[in-house]
Amino acid sequence: MSEALQILKKYWNHDSFRTPQEEIITSVLEGRDTFALMPTGGGKSICFQIPTLMQKGICLVISPLVALMKDQVANLQKRNIKAIALTGGINSDEIIDLLDNCQYGNYKFLYLSPERLQSEWILERIKNLPINLIAIDEAHCVSQWGHDFRPAYLKISQLKSFFPKTPFLALTATATARVKKDIISELGLENPQCFEKSFERKNIAYMVFEIEDKLFRIQQILKKNPQPSIIYVRNRKSCSDTAAQLNSLGFKATFYHGGLPTKEKNKNMELWMNEEVQVMVATNAFGMGIDKANVKTVIHIQLPENLENYYQEAGRAGRNNEKAFAVLLTSPSDIAQSENQFLHVLPDKSFLKEVFIKLCNYFQIAYGEGINEKFSFNLNQFCVRYKFPVLKTYNAIQFLDRQGIISLSQEFSEKVSLQFIISSKEVIRYISLNPNDEEIVLAILRAYPGIYEVQTNLNLPFIAQKSKHSETEVQTVLEKLREKGIVEYHSKNNDTTLLFNEIREDERTINRIAKYLDNQNQLKKEQFDSVLHYIKKDDTCKSQLILAYFGENNTKNCGICSFCISKKEKKESKTSLSQKIVTLLQTTDLSSREIQIQLNNPSDDVIFAIQDLLENEIILIQANNKYSLKK
Repeated sequence: MSEALQILKKYWNHDSFRTPQEEIITSVLEGRDTFALMPTGGGKSICFQIPTLMQKGICLVISPLVALMKDQVANLQKRNIKAIALTGGINSDEIIDLLDNCQYGNYKFLYLSPERLQSEWILERIKNLPINLIAIDEAHCVSQWGHDFRPAYLKISQLKSFFPKTPFLALTATATARVKKDIISELGLENPQCFEKSFERKNIAYMVFEIEDKLFRIQQILKKNPQPSIIYVRNRKSCSDTAAQLNSLGFKATFYHGGLPTKEKNKNMELWMNEEVQVMVATNAFGMGIDKANVKTVIHIQLPENLENYYQEAGRAGRNNEKAFAVLLTSPSDIAQSENQFLHVLPDKSFLKEVFIKLCNYFQIAYGEGINEKFSFNLNQFCVRYKFPVLKTYNAIQFLDRQGIISLSQEFSEKVSLQFIISSKEVIRYISLNPNDEEIVLAILRAYPGIYEVQTNLNLPFIAQKSKHSETEVQTVLEKLREKGIVEYHSKNNDTTLLFNEIREDERTINRIAKYLDNQNQLKKEQFDSVLHYIKKDDTCKSQLILAYFGENNTKNCGICSFCISKKEKKESKTSLSQKIVTLLQTTDLSSREIQIQLNNPSDDVIFAIQDLLENEIILIQANNKYSLKK
């Protein structure tokens, strides 16, 4: 493996491989189909990049993630390695030029999505390329029981007939035993060599705390651990709100979500990567391809959708192998909120059919027609027209996209962003002088209370509906406010492009894909139940719970998670601290924060003592999140 090590040193400046990178590279070089399960941060891309650089020809990399493809291509190009990606938005002429470059320009890596393989002419061109390896990233997408199933992955196996002597390398960071079996079967891997790195991260302390004052706990964590941190939230508004709260408390924080302009994303990322700010508050749009070794703490302040995503996001901590913390903060109301967010917005067959028929009607597509027709599409306008709930509709349309019925050119995004740049008093004065604009301005202020602090994406159809005006009238007022220096206003022409891939057949179309919808809905429910099991089961090591979910049993307690710490001997005996809490509650009901302040004990000790008193039914928690003695 001396040549492989030389390449590793030359391009990546590493002196040795991580387990099991070397074994995977050897398997691929021997021409064997290979399955590799390597948790996040394990260095999966090295496993196909190095063997490709050691051989003549090009590696075909199939990935569903445009952001990751772009990131990997950019990183290879920085190292003077020739790589390209066939991402969305590239016209046919450009694709032809890029494929010519692959054939005659000594390129080493061609990245594309599985959907690209469904174009016959692209497939014909790929057949003629000198492909030495086919790498399938995010291979769990081929399984109906994978957390991100994409039917287009089912057609990857057809490449076997065109490249019978070319090895397949299937890579995934998260796969249960059932998903692994599907990957090997559906991709047609022949007697594959299988490498599975343990999901155990011995240096990460998994912590779960049920508390009512999350911000106070975040303050304590960040003060105790002033190194780089990530706080994951569920939506864009929480990003800017949480970052603003932390900045007001004296922490340096920035935020990141999919709706930010590219320039602002890059600026905020740079601030955090260069450690000019301690905290990155982000949605799950943040993290793809991020490799910052010294992240000390990853905090989730809302429940994750599934343990696969949680494990990947938590795993961005401690990649330098020093002790790190993955903290999940929950409150009694989180479960109901998360059920609304994850489960109640799942479309059933009836709703999916209604959305599809209305889409066809919206674009005046007759039965038996529509194939290859392309339209500009605005999700919010569509939902207002048919009185559909936005998130449930988005999930339905996204499902149609995954099934290949339609194709969306990009993620949905708002057309308009706005920020008030004068004080609220001056805005009120403007309203009093311009009563005709009052309904529109007030509708904006009520819908977006943070619009004074940060540039905010507006939902124009929603504002028009709330103010009882047309969208044109709303835009006219916004232009007027910009001219008077009251707002900073940006109008973007970035509606989604929607392409119909099949003729309209209504019932027939939906019946064909309904079984996948049922399976996916059932999977999402099971996954969410696993999250609840993880947070509620308080008699088992948290690391063990995660490992068991991924099929690793017979493991020892980690010794550093919230459960293991609770069982360790405390400086002050649990009985003594519990008695002090009981004494305090004899006088008045108190929150956990109030108890901690009065006792001046470490917060973890107080929380564990409270949990013990709750379990033994000595105290109970009231509706106002205060604790009282049980009568």
